[in-house]
Amino acid sequence: MSSDPLLQPYKLKHLTLRNRIIVTSHEPAYPEDGMPKERYLAYTVERAKGGVAMTMTAGSAAVSKDSPPVFNNLLAYKDEIVPWIRQMTDAVHEEVAAIMIQLTHLGRRTRWDKGDWLPVLAPSHHREASHRAFPKKIEDWDIERIIKDFADAAERMKAGGMDGVELEAYGHLIDQFVSPLTNELDGPYGGSLDNRMRFCMDVFKAIRSRVGDDFILGVRYTADERLPGGTGMSEGIEISKRLKQSGLIDYLNVIRGHIDTDAGLTDVIPIQGMANAPHLDFAGEIRAATNFPTFHAAKIPDVATARHAIASGKVDMIGMTRAHMTDPHIVRKIIEKREDEIRPCVGANYCLDRIYQGGAAYCIHNAATGRELTMPHIVAKADSRKKVVIVGAGPAGLEAARVAGERGHEVVVFEAASDPGGQIRLTALSPRRKEMMSIIDWRMAQCEKHGVTIRFNAWAEAETIEAENPDVVIVATGGVAHTDVLSKGNEFVVSSWDIISGDAKPGTNVLIFDDAGDHAALQAAEFLAGAGAKVEIMTPDRSFSPEVMAMNLVPYMRSLQKLDVTFTVTYRLESVEKNGNQLIANVGSDYGGISKQRVVDQVVINHGTIPLDDIYFELKPKSTNHGEISQDELIAGQPQSVVRNAQGQFQLFRIGDAVSARNTHAAIYDALRLAKDI
Repeated sequence: MSSDPLLQPYKLKHLTLRNRIIVTSHEPAYPEDGMPKERYLAYTVERAKGGVAMTMTAGSAAVSKDSPPVFNNLLAYKDEIVPWIRQMTDAVHEEVAAIMIQLTHLGRRTRWDKGDWLPVLAPSHHREASHRAFPKKIEDWDIERIIKDFADAAERMKAGGMDGVELEAYGHLIDQFVSPLTNELDGPYGGSLDNRMRFCMDVFKAIRSRVGDDFILGVRYTADERLPGGTGMSEGIEISKRLKQSGLIDYLNVIRGHIDTDAGLTDVIPIQGMANAPHLDFAGEIRAATNFPTFHAAKIPDVATARHAIASGKVDMIGMTRAHMTDPHIVRKIIEKREDEIRPCVGANYCLDRIYQGGAAYCIHNAATGRELTMPHIVAKADSRKKVVIVGAGPAGLEAARVAGERGHEVVVFEAASDPGGQIRLTALSPRRKEMMSIIDWRMAQCEKHGVTIRFNAWAEAETIEAENPDVVIVATGGVAHTDVLSKGNEFVVSSWDIISGDAKPGTNVLIFDDAGDHAALQAAEFLAGAGAKVEIMTPDRSFSPEVMAMNLVPYMRSLQKLDVTFTVTYRLESVEKNGNQLIANVGSDYGGISKQRVVDQVVINHGTIPLDDIYFELKPKSTNHGEISQDELIAGQPQSVVRNAQGQFQLFRIGDAVSARNTHAAIYDALRLAKDI
């Protein structure tokens, strides 16, 4: 048996877990009609195949019709879910992993205009900031119904083969009863701690009476809201002890904080640039105080941190949830002594931010996650070896090189710069986003493993490419900052990338015009304001930085508000004029009827990129396909068969920002779904 603490089995009641790593409950937003169908199944089973001890699904499955999901989620109140759950649990058990599901009633953490348009419920009329719905104050008959709904849902999950259920008790209805900030009921469910905990206890009693003792019950809860007037640490420890003493549950899954605001949610689930494992010591205090099985997950991105969590006895099971979205085979690689090959989670939080914006969860640099039905996590060898030449060593080019190398092809990459990374190298210049370089570093290591040749400081001309006698050429040259967007005065502006890279000296009174809405404008603003500049960010949109999304916005706002940066929405920069040492910025509005001016000494434009595509168009006439990609074949996962020029020398494709300005995930997805079939 291995001496690795992470690989030791753990006995949880009657259930033996094969190691100490779990995927905690989360909702990737893959359900169809509220059911875990083929896509959800494939995603869940992949992590079981990768060796995890237990995977938990649904963060969280709805138990009642007046708890409508605010994004795509499982509907545990429907009987029709049982066979779908059974299909999933059977498949996970075949991989010798355990599986549980998280159940909840959202209470006020939803909206009345979702689902069946039923009133939102809570133990008070206080609105939650994030979801903005003013709740109905819950009545006795609501409480009775919802307790029964929990028990019904748990019974369905047991019938579906789940090893257990976990109640979501932070931020949702159970926590809204427990917290003095959100419970304004009179007894028996309000007032004293006994009364505030009564709803949670009644729910567990009802569930246990339905499912019996041979079924795992757990609770994920906050033991410290970190809010004035809320559940504090001392009361949280008392709550933890009472949960254990109830005899109704089998483990505690501890978090710290509150999720009613974007900032609170981000502190509970930290992103890149924030501390790793910020609540692990606190979870250890709960375990020490209760001497009860304790689980925890919150930015445990790497094996070393997870190993420390178990070896130090802070917790019994450690969750690596986002890490398993990045690499579902973490445990297998630990067992096979291949930890250095684990694809690292960079904390970009593209996964969760997409969910909260109504999309499906995707990992910023593993395009197979959530696409297991069509995209491989392990790339198969090709039937025959080809020569593949790639121009550009940014994320798109390196992903294409990695995949083509793993396919067994001879791969040569030309990169004009002295280092790999493209725009990611610039992004990582911001200290808070330095983890992004792991996207490049991991691919460089994989390229080396698969024998990819990378030539730096090599400007690729058409003749250079042709001299390689390639079978396939992939242009991944990225783009250059696009600043030529004004009616007059484009020569007086600089780009956000000029500021970030240091190519442009910071001004002292700066207007940033941002109609791309991505990270670059905020990074430039942070750099400028940190250097002492007065900074205004202006956008024609009705909200700023929409591509950054909610949780990623939090650290920027904490920094930029302290630096007194001004944010102006719904105004458009139209032109710039020189006036001595100053610039006059002429401002209008898409809504019409407005003409204003700003006097500044620097104007920064953030308008995405335009493709660096000269080499592509030079090579296009010499290619067999004239650069055409069959969308049908690409989507179907079939090799590209377009022939427009039978006398051509090679197939030619372009990917990433060399096609159009998008983002890192799109560039990597372009590369994976093309190169996997070469």
